[in-house]
Amino acid sequence: MKIVILNTSERTGGAAVAAGRLGKALGQAGIQVDKLVRENTWLNRFRFYWERLIIFLCNHLNRKNLFAVSIANTGMDLSGHPLVKDADIIHLHWINQGFLSLKDIEELVNLNKPIVWTMHDMWPCTGICHHAWGCERFYDECGKCLFLKSNNLHDLSYYVWKKKGFLKTSGIQLVAVSSWLAEQAKKSSLTKDLEVVVIPNAIDVSIFLKKEKIEIRKKLFFPLDKKIVLMGAVRLDDPIKGFEFLKDALNILSCARNDILLVLFGAIKNDKPFFDHLDVPCLSLGHLSDNNQIAELYSAADVTVVPSFYETFGQTIIEAMACGCPAVSFNNSGQTDIIDHKKNGYVANYKDASDLANGIRWVLEHEDQQALSDACVKKVQENYTEEVVAKQYMALYKHLLHQKK
Repeated sequence: MKIVILNTSERTGGAAVAAGRLGKALGQAGIQVDKLVRENTWLNRFRFYWERLIIFLCNHLNRKNLFAVSIANTGMDLSGHPLVKDADIIHLHWINQGFLSLKDIEELVNLNKPIVWTMHDMWPCTGICHHAWGCERFYDECGKCLFLKSNNLHDLSYYVWKKKGFLKTSGIQLVAVSSWLAEQAKKSSLTKDLEVVVIPNAIDVSIFLKKEKIEIRKKLFFPLDKKIVLMGAVRLDDPIKGFEFLKDALNILSCARNDILLVLFGAIKNDKPFFDHLDVPCLSLGHLSDNNQIAELYSAADVTVVPSFYETFGQTIIEAMACGCPAVSFNNSGQTDIIDHKKNGYVANYKDASDLANGIRWVLEHEDQQALSDACVKKVQENYTEEVVAKQYMALYKHLLHQKK
């Protein structure tokens, strides 16, 4: 069995990490895996900027939401590439920003090979957006796009939605990384007739593993007498990450206790306003790229909070749980696959800071911290290791190849 994985980036972004982990696990299982990514050439840079320019112009010269949407108007035709022609299965991951155009994807479909497309966000089932933010226009047809602040039924999102029409009969096998994302795909007019299965992203449990909390705290010079609440993201000040709800939840808790320390990792553009009206002490570590260091933070923490408005998967939650750290999050999207409410964490009502505070309190005051921590690790070991996820993909590949015979 020969698999070719297509992803825009080799290492940058969650999809690249997930594709890399899958490729490694499949290789260890004896599957031949090749990967094609966008090379850093002047032509590919031009393709990237050309797509952004069209979006910029159609958004009335407004840079806001410039990277919240993609239109796939330019890319590379890989249908004649030797690795693609030789593959038994073509596996798409995140292919935006000038890597594959819609026409390029259609050319791959015309090869009549099984195609698997892992959805790392909503773009495969919407007109142009990567996250719909509650918009339901893609159920029928896109237009009047909220990201373009458009009142035009036939705006850029509509025309891209029309171009995506070939997906309806493409036979592409969709893989959603969460049940919530699968539900979105089945509601979309573009993908509702395609087969969708749920296979989560994998985690490297040789890095993200439970370590002795007191030893790690001493190593990191963290206080031993504090309850550490952890939050991390690539950009903490991205509104979608919901820090304001965590701030409100901690302020609620601070009225009754003074032992909470908030630890943050991730980029923040303007520190001062970001921390205004926060009533608990906070340690911000900035952007971290070393997974071993991040894993130590999870081991040192008492609870990880992910107050995001949308999480197609919930990588941070799984990383924390693998290290024995329970998580608290909202009940609105991909998080609900991972957290079993009041068994290995807490699922709070959506955008409810008071219930988020209840969740943090529930974890911090749990009567059996060891059992709670062990339940987190058990959930990850049974569902999210590279070996477990690779086996699910191998079964899917075999099923698709059998169908083609």
